[in-house]
Amino acid sequence: MESLVDVESILRFYINAGVEETCGDVCYEACKKDLSAAIQRQATTDLSQNIIASKQNARELCLKAQSLSELKKTVTDFDGCSLKLTAKSTVFGAGNENADVLIIGEAPGADEDRVGLPFVGRSGRLLEKMLSAIGLTREDVYITNVLPWRPPGNRTPTDAEVAICLPFLKRQIDLVAPKVILLLGGSAANAVLENSDSISRMRGQWFEYETASKSLISVIASFHPAFLLRNSAKKAQAWADFLRILKKLKEI
Repeated sequence: MESLVDVESILRFYINAGVEETCGDVCYEACKKDLSAAIQRQATTDLSQNIIASKQNARELCLKAQSLSELKKTVTDFDGCSLKLTAKSTVFGAGNENADVLIIGEAPGADEDRVGLPFVGRSGRLLEKMLSAIGLTREDVYITNVLPWRPPGNRTPTDAEVAICLPFLKRQIDLVAPKVILLLGGSAANAVLENSDSISRMRGQWFEYETASKSLISVIASFHPAFLLRNSAKKAQAWADFLRILKKLKEI
């Protein structure tokens, strides 16, 4: 009897790609052993090539955008990320385009996907309260995410999805040119700072981000508001991070 391919690996691949439903409960015959090796190799090769092509395409498109409005249209029209297929909205950055503080989260959630704006719902309200405590409003800052599309079921974005969308984020940073960048959550911090450290290790420290023009921007990471809603004991540490931002703005 012929053995079938590793079903678990295939399912994991489709889940990571955003597939949430199946059309039937019987495996297609082509998945049997005699064709499995060639199919898997071809799929892997095609996927890798598509990711590389999408990253390059995103970088080239970003360079053409000379304003945030142009960049927003570029992102809205971009079809190189599979997340767009399952998302309801393209959630681009919003706020003061000349802000001193740029805030970056990981990805839109259900509320953001529905409304089409970053950081709305409970997380957004908590963020606004935290900003108010240091004398800032939502209109004073610019808020965006690493990804402009919601991952299905709010799952963690794949490395490939982050890599494809990162050029759009970096171009937003270049165009806003803030004095301070606040990274909310470990995933956002890892993507921007290009490391794999935990948020607990990174928060409370100052880092530097180098723009395309080689200028340096002060960067600090803190807990995501959604995490604070579940872990209120960490709010004191987040408050300390916001006080560091206030002090930095006064120094610059």
